Amino acid sequence: MRIVSLLPSATEIVCSLGLEDELVAVTHECDYPASVCGKPVITSSILPDGRSSGRIDRHIRRLVHEGSSIYALDVERLQSLQPELILTQELCDVCAVSYPIVERAVRRLDAATQLVSLEPESLDDVFENISTVADLTNHASRAPRLLDRLTRRIRMVQERVGQRPLRRTVCLEWVDPLYNCGHWTPGLVELAGGQELLGSPGRRARPIEPGDLTDARPEVVVVMACGFGLERSLDEIEQVNLSVGVAGAELWVVDGNAYFSRPGPRLVDSVEILAGILHPEAVASPSPGDARRVR
Repeated sequence: MRIVSLLPSATEIVCSLGLEDELVAVTHECDYPASVCGKPVITSSILPDGRSSGRIDRHIRRLVHEGSSIYALDVERLQSLQPELILTQELCDVCAVSYPIVERAVRRLDAATQLVSLEPESLDDVFENISTVADLTNHASRAPRLLDRLTRRIRMVQERVGQRPLRRTVCLEWVDPLYNCGHWTPGLVELAGGQELLGSPGRRARPIEPGDLTDARPEVVVVMACGFGLERSLDEIEQVNLSVGVAGAELWVVDGNAYFSRPGPRLVDSVEILAGILHPEAVASPSPGDARRVR
């Protein structure tokens, strides 16, 4: 089957099912596994490089207000690839090419082309998406084996942290302005032995005030900036001087782009990373390349 993925998470799902050879195109953000970097790329970002969190936020708000997409789709290249299955999403205007643009492009393709929108709002939804992709690609038998491995890892974390006190936690998906965490992330915190104090389970992240963060009195604050790697996030929190606003709490920064922002198999890695942050006496501390405490 000829598959086009318009989501990094969908690319990871396809590859985790052993179907990488069937991927004929990916996005400019697809970078895992590393071998997909050689695939044809059919999207690009219209945001200027090198902007701070605050300037990116203002630019995105303006584009969304104008009804413009943050990403461009190479429609001609998409047509030339003749995909049988296109995987995309409608959940977030900021995370991928806007759905109406993809719909218009699909109308120009063969009528047999399937356009499938993956809309996870929880880890269970992600597991369902894995089964859905396996079914769509005629490899349904591969999903149970993958899901069994992932759920066993989750159970192992729960067994190690289950009897320990929940740690008061706030996860931030953006730092300028501050955004809480939404969708699947509060559930990940719970699995890792934490209590998310400001999260929006099953809903989009929303702006919060610095006072909300202070009033919540978290023990642990985890910055998981959407689309930013670890080093970029570390730079951002220095610019906004976030450590002042979370005095008394442990402040951690994680690689949001690789893990927490992508609703695919590596959300299980995200649970393990969080558990190592919240309960290092029970779960191995995360690698410095994945998470770092800011002192």
